[in-house]
Amino acid sequence: MKDFAGKLAFITGGASGAGFGQAQIFSEAGMKVVIADVRQDHMDKAAAHFKDKGAQVHFIKLDVMDRDGWAAAADETERVFGTTPDLFIQTAGVNTFGPVEASTFEDFDWVVGVNFWGVVNGLVTFVPRMIKAGKGGHITTTVSMGAFGAGAAIAPYAAAKAAALNIMESYYQALKPYGIEVSAMVPANINSNINDGALKTRPEHLKNTGYNITEETAEFMYTSMQQYGLDPRELAMRHKKGIEDGVFLIVPYPSGAKLFESMLQRFALYTTVEGMKELEERMMRPPSEEQKRMTLETEGYDRSTLVLPKSMDDVGAVKARKDIDWVDPSKRAK
Repeated sequence: MKDFAGKLAFITGGASGAGFGQAQIFSEAGMKVVIADVRQDHMDKAAAHFKDKGAQVHFIKLDVMDRDGWAAAADETERVFGTTPDLFIQTAGVNTFGPVEASTFEDFDWVVGVNFWGVVNGLVTFVPRMIKAGKGGHITTTVSMGAFGAGAAIAPYAAAKAAALNIMESYYQALKPYGIEVSAMVPANINSNINDGALKTRPEHLKNTGYNITEETAEFMYTSMQQYGLDPRELAMRHKKGIEDGVFLIVPYPSGAKLFESMLQRFALYTTVEGMKELEERMMRPPSEEQKRMTLETEGYDRSTLVLPKSMDDVGAVKARKDIDWVDPSKRAK
């Protein structure tokens, strides 16, 4: 897709963070925009922004885990604009930190429910409508660099993002004959509020967590992301360029392919005794200059200049809930 003016975009999680950046950039490109979000306070702020701009933006409150809500949102979009989306962007996401061995069913149900089943719900809702409309289009999901690497402190998130990436590639293969392009964007840290959902949007019936989640840990994560996360507008501009280029995997960093070659090489090493030894040795080595440069690209800051009043360990941001007695903090994966 190269021509955006006059077309319709539907963006989940579009009222704040990365999604709000997408909504701004594609609105400025001349698109009509539907913003679907679960938080009314964020939608109110976004509505004030777009009202001042005179932009054509419509808001729908949507929990991406609610399949009936998805159907209603699709019907409302067609009722308001008389058409299906030309550009369908799934940006809604949640994350939480804690030892995977402390995870509850509810930790998985919530994080996987939003980050994977939320994506599936959107695809199953909109793909048939877009195919029937017969006008082509583009579907894209903000996945994560976490999809390419296991994370002992973000296991449900990494697993869900890996599944989302896989399903997007399947749709990429399937929808090409219909003239519908598909892509997946894989950022690392974004200046967003993705981590505050654990206290503010997590459903009541899924609040049983094995992790140490407090106001202090949530504030620490929020402050960290604000300081070193990639700016949402900058991310959206790089996303738009990837859509225009028609690439499947949109990597918003200059190192691009090298980043993923490095991350995926571990699978080959896992298959042999020698490879396993090499992986262990790598963990003990200091990072090379190239690795440092790529880390700065994805994290967006120089560690020597980052000033946070406390560390993750100080606030207990990756610890188990205090009453869980089988997790040994001294054995935490590094």
